Amino acid sequence: MSQKQTMTEMPTTYDPKAAEAKWYPYWMDGKFFEAGKRPDAEPYTIVIPPPNVTGMLHIGHALDFTLQDILIRAKRMQGYDTLWLPGTDHAGIATQTKVEQKLREEGLSRYDLGRERFLEKVWEWKDIYASTIHDQWAKMGFSLDYSRERFTLDEGLSRAVREVFVRLYEKGLIYRGKKIINWDPAARTALSDIEVEHKEVNGHLYHLQYPLKNGSGFITVATTRPETMLGDTAVAVHPEDERYKHLIGEMIVLPIIGREIPIIGDEYVEKEFGSGAVKITPAHDPNDFEVGLRHQLPQIVVMDESGTMNAEAGPYNGLDRAECRKRIVADMQASGVCIKIEDHVHQVGHSERSGAVVEPYLSTQWFVDMKPLADAAIEAQKNGKGVNFVPDRFDKTYLQWIENVRDWCISRQLWWGHRIPAWYCDACGAMHVAREDQSACSACGSESLRQDEDVLDTWFSSALWPFSTLGWPDQTEDLQRFYPTNVLVTGYDIIYFWVARMIFTAIEFTDGIPFKDVLMHGLVRDENGKKMSKSLGNGVDPLDVIEQYGADAMRYMISTSSTPGLDLRFRWERVEQARNFANKIWNASRFALMNLEGISAADIDISVKLGTADRWILHRLNATVADVTRLIDAYDFGETGRVLYNFIWDDLCDWYIEFAKLSLYGQDAGAKRATQSVLAYVLDRTQRLIHPFMPFISEEIWQHLPHEGETITLAPWPVYDAAFEAPDAVAEMELLMEMIRSVRNIRAEVNVPMSKKIELQVKPSGANEAAILARNEEFIVRFCGTSQLTISLDLTAPDKAMTAIVTGAEMYLPLAGLIDIAQEIARLEKEIQHLESEVQRVEKKLGNEGFVAKAPAKVIEEEKAKMADYAEKRDKVSARIAELRG
Repeated sequence: MSQKQTMTEMPTTYDPKAAEAKWYPYWMDGKFFEAGKRPDAEPYTIVIPPPNVTGMLHIGHALDFTLQDILIRAKRMQGYDTLWLPGTDHAGIATQTKVEQKLREEGLSRYDLGRERFLEKVWEWKDIYASTIHDQWAKMGFSLDYSRERFTLDEGLSRAVREVFVRLYEKGLIYRGKKIINWDPAARTALSDIEVEHKEVNGHLYHLQYPLKNGSGFITVATTRPETMLGDTAVAVHPEDERYKHLIGEMIVLPIIGREIPIIGDEYVEKEFGSGAVKITPAHDPNDFEVGLRHQLPQIVVMDESGTMNAEAGPYNGLDRAECRKRIVADMQASGVCIKIEDHVHQVGHSERSGAVVEPYLSTQWFVDMKPLADAAIEAQKNGKGVNFVPDRFDKTYLQWIENVRDWCISRQLWWGHRIPAWYCDACGAMHVAREDQSACSACGSESLRQDEDVLDTWFSSALWPFSTLGWPDQTEDLQRFYPTNVLVTGYDIIYFWVARMIFTAIEFTDGIPFKDVLMHGLVRDENGKKMSKSLGNGVDPLDVIEQYGADAMRYMISTSSTPGLDLRFRWERVEQARNFANKIWNASRFALMNLEGISAADIDISVKLGTADRWILHRLNATVADVTRLIDAYDFGETGRVLYNFIWDDLCDWYIEFAKLSLYGQDAGAKRATQSVLAYVLDRTQRLIHPFMPFISEEIWQHLPHEGETITLAPWPVYDAAFEAPDAVAEMELLMEMIRSVRNIRAEVNVPMSKKIELQVKPSGANEAAILARNEEFIVRFCGTSQLTISLDLTAPDKAMTAIVTGAEMYLPLAGLIDIAQEIARLEKEIQHLESEVQRVEKKLGNEGFVAKAPAKVIEEEKAKMADYAEKRDKVSARIAELRG
C-alpha cells in the first residue's frame, strides 16, 4: 500500500476494528515479520514463552506478549534482523487433565479408550486450541515469524529431548530410583517440588501414646497425619536427650496394627520441639525417608496411587485417606491412644494442576541429579557470565533457589508428553536408554522389549526451548545466527519452573546462557489488587477489551502500566484513557492531512528557514526520540508511555498544531511550506515512535501521510540528530507558553471567556525578552485573545489590573469593571505563599549538607537558579500587592 491515499479516504473517527481487520492480513501477506532477510544486520531474537494448549490466552499473556512485541517492533525498525519465534507447549498434566475432564462429561475415562485413541483425542484438543491461540495473537497484532513456529511435541523438539535425556543418562546425571516424591492422587502422577502449591490450612495436631513392649510405659508422639502411623517403622529421639537416651533400642508396639517397631536415636530430631519424640514413616515423609535410609528401616506404603488405603493399612483397607483419618482418630480416642487434639495451622501441599492435596509417596521414578548442573549455573552467574535479571533483585532470588535445589523428579505417570526413551527386556531384565526406538535387546537379543510407560515432566522439554526451537542438536543456520537469544520476557512466578531450568540446561548443552537479559514482570491483578481467577469471576479476557476499545488501547494501557518485577492492576478507565489518546492522535493527524494536500514525501524539506515553533517542536521530537529509545532499551515501558503521551498530547497537539495554524492559514507562502514540512516530518516520526505500542493506528495514519516504503513496520526508527537542538527556540517558546497559560488562568479565575477580547500590557525583564515578545506578537494576540497589546521595558503597572509574573516578564490585564480589587489582592497573597514555600523548600535542600556533598555541581546550580527565580517572582508579586493597596 505504498500508493498515495487522499484525505477523503481517512474517516472522521478512528475505527479500530476496520484497521485491525485490514493491516494484520497485509503484514502477513507481505511476510514483513520473517527473520533472515537482513543477512548483514545484527540479529535480535526473542523466543516466545510458549502458552499451554489448555485454553484461551488470558490478560497475563497479553501483557507478556505485548512487551515482547514492543521490543521486536522497535528493534526491527532499528535495522536489526529480528526473530520473534512463536510456539506452544503441550503442557503435559495440564492438557491431559482438561481432556480427561471432557471425557468424564461423556462418561468415559482414558482407560476406556486406551493409550492410542486417548492421544488422538488430545491431539484434536491441541489443534483446536493452537488455532485459537493463533487467532488471539493476530487480534492483538503480534509480529511473530510464523514460518518458524514450533510445538514442544514437534518431531525436531522430540529429538532434542531424547538427545538431552540420553546424554544426561550417559553422564550419570539421570537415574532411576525409589524415593519419596510428591504424588498427585487425583491425576495419579508424580510432581516436582515446584508444581506443589503450599497453602495455609487449619488442621489439628494429634498426640498419640505408643506403648513400650516391655509394659513399662508409653512414649508420646505428635502428628498432623494420623493415617500415616499405619506405616510407622520406628520412633526417633535425639541421642543426647536425657529423657529418652535409656530407651534407645527398646521396642514399641504400634497401636491398632500391633507391629513391633524400635526406638532409634537420630540427630534429625529436635529435642525442644513437641515431646521430643517423632514417629518415622519412611514411605510417606521425605525427612523420614532419609532417617529410614540411615537406620535401614523398612519402607511400608499404606495407600495406593489414588490415595486409598491398601492392605498394609489393616482394618482401614479400602478407605479413602480422609475417611481413614476420621476412623482411626475415633478408634484411637476410644482406646486411649489419642490423648489430646490441638488446633494447628500448617502449610499443606496442593497439586498446582488438579488442586488435590499432595501425598509424599515412595515410588520408583526417574530423576535428574541437579547438583553438577546447578553448580555450573551458579559459577556462571557469580563470575559475570550469567544472565542479567531486570530488576536485578531477581538475581538473588534465582541464586537462592538454585543453590538449594534438590534432585528433579522428571517422570510423570501420564500418556500425553515425551515418552521416556527407556526399554526393559522381559527376557533378561536389562534396561536400555537410547536415542532411537529399540526393537531387540542388545544384551540377549530378545524382542520382548517394552518401553517405559511414563512421560517426561513438561518442563523438561520447555527447558530446551531457546535452542531446541532453532534446530539443536543440529548446528542449523538459525541456531548459529539467532542463538543465544537477546531477552526472555516472563512472569516472576515461573523463575523456578522454567527460567532456572533453561539456564542450567543451556549451559550444559550449548556452553553458555540462553538469553542475555531476563525481564521479569508481575501478575495482572484486578482493580482491587486481587489475583484474577475463574472462581472469583474477576478475570479479564483480552478479546473483550479489544472488542470494546481496540487492540491498540489494550496494548498501550497494559504495557505502559507495567513496572519491571511488580504486579499491575487492570483498570477499565485506563483502557478508556488509552482509547482517548489514540483518538487524539487520529484527530491531530486528520487536521494535519487537511493541510498537506498535494505534498509528497519528496516535498518535505526541513532544511529551510523555520519559525520558532517549528524549531521548538523538532527539538522536543529530538529529545523524545532519545528518551524513548533509551527507555525501551532499559525495559522501562511505563516511563516510555509517559514521555510519548506528554510529547504527543501536550507538545504536538495542544501547542504546536495550534501555533502551526497561523502559518498554515497565513499569507507567507515560505512559512506555510516550512510548517507543512515540519508537520509532516514530526507526525511521521511520531507514528514510528508510537508504532511498537499501537501498531494498527500508527500504520493506518502513516499510510495516509506522505511516506516512502510499504509499511511502517519496516520504516527506519527515528534517531537523535544534534542539528535539531534549539535551546534558544525552547527558551522562546517556554516564555510564550507560560504567558499564554498565565493569561488563560486569569481569564478562568475571573470568568472572562476567550471570546471576549482583553487589553494586555507586558513588561519584559530585559532587551532579549523584549525582542522575543516583539517578534511573536501575532502568537500573543491570537492565544491570549487581546484587543490591545502593549510591550514595553518602561511600562508602569496600571491600577486595577490583574497581574501575572512569569520568568522573563510581568503581565498586566486592566480589567476595570470585571475585577474585584480585594479578590485580586487575595489571589496574589496566595501566590506569594506558594512562591515563599518554594523558596523555603529549595533553601532547605541547599542547606542539607548531605545533599550538597553528594549532588553534582550542575544540579546544585540548577537548584540555586530555581531559588533565585522563585524569589524574584515573590518580590514582584509583593510589590504589585503594595501597588494595589496604595
